[in-house]
Amino acid sequence: MSVPLVSIIGLERHYPMASGTVRALDGVNLEISEGERVILLGPSGSGKTTLLNCISALDSPTAGTYTFDGSPVPRHDAEEMTSFRRENIGYVFQFFNLLQDLTVLENIMLIQELSGGRDEARARQLLELVGLSGEVDRFPAEISGGQQQRVAIARSLAKSPRLLLGDELTGNLDSKTSAMVMEVLIKACETEGITCIFVTHDESLVEYATRAIRLDSGRVMSDSTIE
Repeated sequence: MSVPLVSIIGLERHYPMASGTVRALDGVNLEISEGERVILLGPSGSGKTTLLNCISALDSPTAGTYTFDGSPVPRHDAEEMTSFRRENIGYVFQFFNLLQDLTVLENIMLIQELSGGRDEARARQLLELVGLSGEVDRFPAEISGGQQQRVAIARSLAKSPRLLLGDELTGNLDSKTSAMVMEVLIKACETEGITCIFVTHDESLVEYATRAIRLDSGRVMSDSTIE
């Protein structure tokens, strides 16, 4: 039996507040296999983004275990957490976070440099993968929001992550552009062999997933396979 890429047991994340402890995650159990496309759904405050941040090692859980491909994920050493993210995790945010004074191509190549390997041919290949081979020399302000998000997807793939995470990545886009971005994302993950997990409020995005997990009050309420 193969080891799941992500294995979470009894994960908790509590935040002490003046009014009492907030249980953002309250005993989450979850396994995700390589190649899955998982969508996390739920109302605001349900724990979706907190779970994503724990999976990415941007945040440390209060309790529980988290293993990645069979190995425990560092949770108390900031430097080790950073190394884990650099080696394994790609992240696409709601806000594109592109550097405005760099061209589309330069935005991709910067991430390559930070990851230890500048490769212009690979950067151009990734931009072709997301349908932007004709925009390599343009600046972010010169292209549309949907195109900027596709650049952000290519950028997240530049370090060849094993797991790609998205947090409301279509939140600033209209429905037509959202569909285009999701189609590009899924194609890219399939082509590159990358597992993906994305958080959204948009129920229409379920069609792009192989699995839908619904959270509420920090707990998994349902976990279903999408046919």
